[in-house]
Amino acid sequence: MTSTLSPLIHLIDDDEAVRASLALLIGTVGLRVQTWADPLAFVDQFDRQGIGAIVLDVRMPGISGLSVLDTLRAQGVDQPIVLLTGHGTVEMCRRAFKAGAAEFLEKPVNDELLIETLQNAVRQHVKSRQRHQADRTARERYAQLSEREREVLGLIIEGLTNKEIGRALTLSPRTVETHRANLFAKLEAESLAQLIRRYAALVEESAP
Repeated sequence: MTSTLSPLIHLIDDDEAVRASLALLIGTVGLRVQTWADPLAFVDQFDRQGIGAIVLDVRMPGISGLSVLDTLRAQGVDQPIVLLTGHGTVEMCRRAFKAGAAEFLEKPVNDELLIETLQNAVRQHVKSRQRHQADRTARERYAQLSEREREVLGLIIEGLTNKEIGRALTLSPRTVETHRANLFAKLEAESLAQLIRRYAALVEESAP
């Protein structure tokens, strides 16, 4: 659990001196670093569940950083990927961003720029994971609702009052109130605004 929550920067470069100097730099701001000389070993072995970012050299023997980027994105890896190159071109930069790179930096990389880039990348990754976790939790809670509770929820989100919902579904106001209380409890919503913010998209998505 600790390894998942504590940010880790994966640094992939075939040049041992570059790995050592960049790892030392990144460590000065309290970020953990794991270095890799072999990009294929990295792809096979690194922890995809961890929080952090990936620093990837573009030009490496055997396989290019752009190919590694393509492979990681095809596998659904969500860690931000920062590409480094000593010989960048406009076309290379364009391709990197099109493939989903978070940033494209030229060597020799500016120390402050790299640190700022990685700190921003880690913050964005944390936020992204939190959003995805919130989405999963919302879906799990929504799945607990009965069909009738989902109907009531949909009408609540449309802005109907209890009386209007009762007329629309041929239910007594007391029954509507019961369904409303139950769905608020199951969805763990503390207010109408919270209910709408978390579940309006799910209701629309599940509508026939």
